[in-house]
Amino acid sequence: MKIGIIGVGAIGGHLARSLAAKGHEVRVANSRGADAVREFAKAAGASATDVSGAVDGVDAVIISIPFSAIAKLPRGLFANLREGVPVIDTGNYYPVLRDPPVEEIEAGKTESVWVAEQLGRPIIKAFNSIFAASLAEKGKPAGARNRVALAVAGDTPEEKRVAMGLVDQVGFDPLDAGSLQDSWRQQPNTPAYCTDYGLSDLRRALASAVEGAAPAKRAEFVANIQKIFAENPTNDERVALARRETPITA
Repeated sequence: MKIGIIGVGAIGGHLARSLAAKGHEVRVANSRGADAVREFAKAAGASATDVSGAVDGVDAVIISIPFSAIAKLPRGLFANLREGVPVIDTGNYYPVLRDPPVEEIEAGKTESVWVAEQLGRPIIKAFNSIFAASLAEKGKPAGARNRVALAVAGDTPEEKRVAMGLVDQVGFDPLDAGSLQDSWRQQPNTPAYCTDYGLSDLRRALASAVEGAAPAKRAEFVANIQKIFAENPTNDERVALARRETPITA
């Protein structure tokens, strides 16, 4: 497959390296142009391009940039992307930690629905509910014992199928998490977020999420996270913290 990845931070960078190692033709880009990612691309086995090149004639697009940068992508960027090509959004809205408040989201709109509206294109939500260290360290072959599962939400069945295949290829069990509107169940401060469950427990985690509860607890959650992360916990300690803060209740 030809895969364009916009953003080469911890999540996007790992996906670029992993998918290139699987034999895919990977193109990487960021907002600063091809030269800014050329060194990374060479090391990752990918090719460097700009954001337009990352979506030109590809079979899948992965957007892995800060939430506040979504609205800064060029208008019409996906206008010529053919139907059936998934645009996979890995990002999350962090208004207390990083992102300026978005009025519609603060009023209750699902994060990824807002993203799709900004892009003018249906999107698939995936790779947003795992710590970068877990993504890099916990991938296992299909059928392996204790394989971590990842939620994949979206409204376009063929595009979701492609995205789920990519989740599987990088070492995780994909779980169909429903529509894009349902993707609030895998947003930050929910039981499915960064808790590294297997398939059966991830299903329970998604089902136990309570709509509106995550935003209501955001300030408290962020304060707890900041306090504990100041102690430089290991990744497993971070996952354990996420499980304690947002337990499965159903």
